[in-house]
Amino acid sequence: MSCLVTRSITRLSLLLVALFALTSPAAAQDGGVRAGLTVDPDQFYFGGHLETSPLVDRLYFRPNLEVGFGDDLTLIAANMEFVYKFASRSGWRLYAGGGPALNVYMFDAADDSETDAGLNLLVGVENSDGLFFEFKMGAVDSPDFKFGVGWTFR
Repeated sequence: MSCLVTRSITRLSLLLVALFALTSPAAAQDGGVRAGLTVDPDQFYFGGHLETSPLVDRLYFRPNLEVGFGDDLTLIAANMEFVYKFASRSGWRLYAGGGPALNVYMFDAADDSETDAGLNLLVGVENSDGLFFEFKMGAVDSPDFKFGVGWTFR
């Protein structure tokens, strides 16, 4: 196995451990899946997330891991995001939030990778059954924009 692949597997393992270690095992949690498109880099991504029960009022911790492909690189993003869910009387409700990200860029053309910190701001709408649509804006070294769709298993 090449050194890049070994380092990538090690980093991915550390990201997964951090993702699950930062969520409280005593708190109720729901898991889910997500997929979408990013701009700069131009990629398709997929991933998964956890969502805690409310920390306070309607504020939730929703860490997620996304893996993107395209634009001659692979991006692994560990996002530690918080979302605030606005009150709603219908089956759909708006939420907004954000949080820091750890982004591992692995370049296809070279045996090289780069790890950078980033920041995400997001807005989305979710159905009480679990379907959601989300738009993220990235700052620092996160992708500029992400549009995703996902499902939270409740």
